[in-house]
Amino acid sequence: MSQIDINANRAVAKYSRKELFFRVLWGFAKIGFRLTPRPCFGLRRLILRIFGAKIGSDVHIYPSALIYYPWNLEIGADSSIGEWALVYNLGPVAIGERTTISQRVHLCAGTHDYQNPAMPLIKTPIVVGDDVWVCADAFIGPSVSIGARAIVAAASVVVKNVEDATIVGGNPAKKIKSR
Repeated sequence: MSQIDINANRAVAKYSRKELFFRVLWGFAKIGFRLTPRPCFGLRRLILRIFGAKIGSDVHIYPSALIYYPWNLEIGADSSIGEWALVYNLGPVAIGERTTISQRVHLCAGTHDYQNPAMPLIKTPIVVGDDVWVCADAFIGPSVSIGARAIVAAASVVVKNVEDATIVGGNPAKKIKSR
């Protein structure tokens, strides 16, 4: 395998001018988002919707949650994203209804093509079904789908799809039992 070509990576256009404009605008708005008082869930929903997020009713997103690109976020009614969760949604992230993304969870919808010396960015989707609980400190990798009613145990690393009504845990996450 050849060496990483940093200059080639930097030369690749990763974002359109429109995307860059909205990234800068969101960078400023994100400051206000994080400064909102903890119980102001409606205000944070409004801010995210202004930037293109599709947010269901009564969604609770905490002010310390870090959402990179609101326009790539869809979250169903009665769901939540906990304190210090990181939603790195280069690609689309869809979260179902009544789903809990606990504190310090990392949803990573982007990676790099490590076989190409320029290591170009790859934007991939993540889908989290209805009635899912992703426990604290879990990592959900690129292109992963988590089925309805699944539970991802704390500090798990999920790099493969999770079936409906399945409890997984560990690094890498493996099936513990059916729910």
